[in-house]
Amino acid sequence: MAVMNKLIVTSTLIFSSLLPNLAWGSSVDTWDKISDISTYGLVATAALIPTYHRDWQGLKQAGFSIGVASGVGLIGKSLVDKERPDGSDNDSFPSNHTANAFASATTLQQRYGWEVGIPAYGVAILAGIARVEAEEHYYSDVLAGAAIGIASGYFLTDQYQGDFQLMPWATTESFGLSMHYTW
Repeated sequence: MAVMNKLIVTSTLIFSSLLPNLAWGSSVDTWDKISDISTYGLVATAALIPTYHRDWQGLKQAGFSIGVASGVGLIGKSLVDKERPDGSDNDSFPSNHTANAFASATTLQQRYGWEVGIPAYGVAILAGIARVEAEEHYYSDVLAGAAIGIASGYFLTDQYQGDFQLMPWATTESFGLSMHYTW
């Protein structure tokens, strides 16, 4: 976990130090790029951390939670005909970027704990705000996307147990230790 924490802190510091220096044109364009970078960065992080740890169950769970969030978001867009703030199309509700960002953040938090979850949620919140500032979504779209992502990550992700686990147990008649080793 120490290496993972250093990786997250380093990437967060690099990302946050770059934000004030972005010069991509109009502020709407800048916010649009920030939403893409933060969302796709979280999705990549949700895949890379379990891969680094050879946690194939975690990688599978990340794929499922992000996939379900994305699918529910796309179905919502096809069922709800809500115009985007910029008037470009009628795919405003819900925000799929936000659903994917929050599914990634929730998967990371559920699997690896709050040490990883807090920075991931910070980036997910940035993604949601950026979607509104880019005039792609209203706050209601972002909140719905966040709810979809959180639900998906929460219900489809288990806590990481690592390679070795020692757990005490007790009944009314006996007690002992249970050992679990993942191959």
